Amino acid sequence: MRFSVPTVDIGPYVRGGAVADRDRVAAEIDAACREVGFIQVIGHGVPDDVITGLTEAIDAFFDLPVAEKLSYVRPAWENRGYSAPRSESLSLSAGVESATRMNDFFEAFNVGSTVSDHPGVSMPEHYAPNTWPALSGFEGRVTAYADQAQRVAGTMVEIFTDALGLPRGFFDAMTDASIEVLRMNNYALPAGTEIALDADLTGMGEHTDFGIVTVLWADQAPGLQVLGADGVWHDVAPADGALLINLGDLMARWTNERWMSTLHRVKPPIVDGTIRRRRSAAFFHDGNAEAVVTTLPACVDADHPNLYAPVTIAEHIAAKLAGSRVGVINVAAERESARVMQSQR
Repeated sequence: MRFSVPTVDIGPYVRGGAVADRDRVAAEIDAACREVGFIQVIGHGVPDDVITGLTEAIDAFFDLPVAEKLSYVRPAWENRGYSAPRSESLSLSAGVESATRMNDFFEAFNVGSTVSDHPGVSMPEHYAPNTWPALSGFEGRVTAYADQAQRVAGTMVEIFTDALGLPRGFFDAMTDASIEVLRMNNYALPAGTEIALDADLTGMGEHTDFGIVTVLWADQAPGLQVLGADGVWHDVAPADGALLINLGDLMARWTNERWMSTLHRVKPPIVDGTIRRRRSAAFFHDGNAEAVVTTLPACVDADHPNLYAPVTIAEHIAAKLAGSRVGVINVAAERESARVMQSQR
């Protein structure tokens, strides 16, 4: 089967379309989730000026002097603030040791949902406060995009509910205080950073996303690769005006891998011996910290035995973050690591 990332117009859900149109969208999403796990979505309703504001904010932050960016580093377990180049290794979150033992060279800045957004949550450690850089307009522009991405993520969960034949609102009680993170990434190293430009250089190591669904804005510079069912890594770039949607581990658990959490990575966009700037912003919708993820009964039968024990979202996310941000290999990611090792690298 030829690899391609399906394009789906989710407008009937965004605009409140007819039932027949929504059913068609749900069927298209089901097929895309079964076959690829990555989707180009159009009709998402995110205004162009909001995306422009986001890109301007990303550029303004990553253009700051290195010393100033480093002042925004936060403890690894908080998943907030600045991550410097080579401070993380995403492959460890998938249970895979980097072949070169070189951490990923991207830099990132994270903001997310906080205790003030969800007063009274039972596990406040998963809702750390944000640190906002002292840049004019940065917080407003980033927040405006995060609000839109959150809306799109909610729409996708609504579509997933219909696609899986679940009762309306099935996921509401597990997502009404969702752990959410907007991670802004930059793949151009700061001036003066010394690193060899060789075949082993990794922009972002192979990994699956941790939660329910990811809403990804990315520019069209090369680098993003998705592992297909054929075991081959395929280049993926967003179409004009599209957002990329991919499934996280928790949806794979709920569906017993009827829908797969897609392995992906970023290779450095190197042109004439230098790394081109590549920017992206991933909004992770992960669910409530205390919610327990248990395989949906409809996804288990004699031909599809249950692959997963129940787990709280907090436990799952903590093991993933310990891999990527602390450097502790995730031994629970046996199925993800097996897929990576079987891939044609």
